[in-house]
Amino acid sequence: MGSRGTGVPADKINLRLILVSGKTKELLFSPNDSAADISQFIYENWPEEWCDEQLPPHNILRLIYQGRFLHGNVTLGALQLPLGKTTVMHLVAREHLPEPNNQGQLKKDKNGESACSNCCNIL
Repeated sequence: MGSRGTGVPADKINLRLILVSGKTKELLFSPNDSAADISQFIYENWPEEWCDEQLPPHNILRLIYQGRFLHGNVTLGALQLPLGKTTVMHLVAREHLPEPNNQGQLKKDKNGESACSNCCNIL
């Protein structure tokens, strides 16, 4: 009735997860699910389509949404993701996340470059 042929239940969020390799998988989650819940679920239920991708030895899977790493306790509802729709996120294996609002704390080298060239800025 309310999903207009998208196949996504009106009370769920369909996440299209993209690996670095470009492989994708769509999964349904609740607005109450946190980034940590989602990465744990994916780690424990590694999709068959990704069987040739290396699963890390422990769960260091991280979600990236709109260029920002999601910290574990943020829920999909807190991100105001639309219910009954598909949202794209990237899934990467990364041990540590950049600290939020740490622009002033990044060390600069002699060339004025940031010491962390692959960090995402969190605005």
